[in-house]
Amino acid sequence: MRVVLTVNGSAFELDVPPRRTLADALREECGLTGTHLGCEHGVCGACTVLVDGEAVRSCLMFAVQCDGRAVRTVEGLERDGLEHPLQAAFSAEHALQCGFCTPGFLMLVAGALESDPAVLDDPQRLRELLTSNLCRCTGYEGIRRACERVRGLRPPLPG
Repeated sequence: MRVVLTVNGSAFELDVPPRRTLADALREECGLTGTHLGCEHGVCGACTVLVDGEAVRSCLMFAVQCDGRAVRTVEGLERDGLEHPLQAAFSAEHALQCGFCTPGFLMLVAGALESDPAVLDDPQRLRELLTSNLCRCTGYEGIRRACERVRGLRPPLPG
């Protein structure tokens, strides 16, 4: 099937099988390998991207479902060569170890910041948001601190 995916502001005209997942299309046809595939069952969240501003599991969505829709991947967080504040906060708070789950967490939190930034002000809501993705390395504390940092709840670390 012929589809046009608008990914990170660029149009990609693709011929994809009807059952090609969005994750596979992003990685293989678009060359955007920041979206990681973990479980391929929608459980781990490593493949999280934004579709029309909403965080979705790209392993559970078909590319044809995104025809004409706006898709944003971790590669789209950077603007004009500058990292997104979330990326800086993840680095500052050591919110990654192996880094495999990091793109999914970044996109999950970016979507929350854009749609309902108040979720980061409420510790319980933030905890619920973060538990929707899995990380086997960090214990989530650094990720939580990074989210607080980006909302200005924590002072900057000394340089």
